[in-house]
Amino acid sequence: MTTTPEAGPTGPRIAPLPVRQWPPQMHEALAALTPAAPRHPVPEKGAKRPKGLNALGVLAHYPELTRAFNVFNGHLLFATTLTIRQRELLILRISAVREATYEWRQHVWIARHEAGMTDEEIERIGEGPEAAGWSEEERFLLRAVDELIADARIADATWRGLAKELDERQLMDVVFSVGAYDTIAMVFRTFDVVLDDDLKA
Repeated sequence: MTTTPEAGPTGPRIAPLPVRQWPPQMHEALAALTPAAPRHPVPEKGAKRPKGLNALGVLAHYPELTRAFNVFNGHLLFATTLTIRQRELLILRISAVREATYEWRQHVWIARHEAGMTDEEIERIGEGPEAAGWSEEERFLLRAVDELIADARIADATWRGLAKELDERQLMDVVFSVGAYDTIAMVFRTFDVVLDDDLKA
């Protein structure tokens, strides 16, 4: 994947707030990320997953917005009808197409450690749906990302291919996942969020 600068020429457009300066409402916003009925494991406090403090520090400027988005994002991460692998294929393809380095680095870790994806598979995501090695379902998922980003619509042939493998709720989760993580790519790129040290390795 082609990487973007870690920040603009004058640094981040919105400087992240240190944790000690987060308003009390930010803790409520973070709690909103955990859905009432998760389908997938929710990381425990102190888990090794990258913390994303620079991104969270930017969002801490606006905890009301963060809380509203986290209710939605919590579903996509932990209550989605998609498998973790399906979800990470979608998110990493968005990150590759948008050249969203922060999002890419975060989800490479998740893809490796929570979805069991290999480094070869992760790199191949940047090549797109036509690269050799994808299953038919995975090829359609990656193609759906490209079509949604380009046209805001999954093409008929791709839709038919996905519908052979996924039920209606899964199809809905595909579209909402792409929309949400495309938005996150815009946030990271537009605000010039700087990579945290635990994302640089």
